[in-house]
Amino acid sequence: MVMNNIIKKFLFVLAAVSMLAVASGEEVHLDRAPVNLKDAISLQRGAKYFVNYCLNCHSASSMRYSRLQDLGLTEQEIKDNLLFTAEKIGDTMTTVLDPKDSTEWYGSPPADLSVIARSRSPDWLYTYLRTFYRDDTSPSGWNNQTFRNVAMPHVLYELQGVPVMQKVGERKGHDGMTEPILKPVLDKPGSMSPRDYDQMVGDLVNYLVYMGEPSRAQRTQIGVIVLFFLGILFVIALLLKREYWKDVK
Repeated sequence: MVMNNIIKKFLFVLAAVSMLAVASGEEVHLDRAPVNLKDAISLQRGAKYFVNYCLNCHSASSMRYSRLQDLGLTEQEIKDNLLFTAEKIGDTMTTVLDPKDSTEWYGSPPADLSVIARSRSPDWLYTYLRTFYRDDTSPSGWNNQTFRNVAMPHVLYELQGVPVMQKVGERKGHDGMTEPILKPVLDKPGSMSPRDYDQMVGDLVNYLVYMGEPSRAQRTQIGVIVLFFLGILFVIALLLKREYWKDVK
């Protein structure tokens, strides 16, 4: 009897989740982000894009400029290429944007991006930064397929170009009615080719992942070494056990 009640509750929860999934609309397909924390060149490029395009509005209060030396940059290179105002290399990555102004312009202060890759996932960020499109009905003039009605404008449009939504086909909706299939199509080209833009976004996301946990690559390497030694110790312990118990019947 108790088991039947548990099964009924489980089926009820499963049905409720399914209904919520349908009600939420079409699920966004997330593209795989090309994350490689061992690629120091990609991380250096990502840091450059982050400082030039993201740090104008967003902060990364948990990240210091000096930590970029772990990526192979010298202190002088950081000062010459990534410090544009009065920051010192030991300072955290903060924006000069006044929170009052950002609230007035966007409705709320832009989020701190220190751990955005851990909260949103790299695949979500990679897809999000590549799915903006022009929307004249939006206050900012932009919208996003991954994050509907987002307040953030497309700050990378000069690089990507101007995507607009166009009908590319039709399909049947949940109500059985035919609805158009819309897809962002590049209306005006940017300074980068689509392939170069995707690579640029990949480098930026790669850096955001690194920034969320700078010691991740080192921690993973240490973990592999520890598991390797534990494996050796297990073999030694197994051989010792057999030696001690070989005469015991």
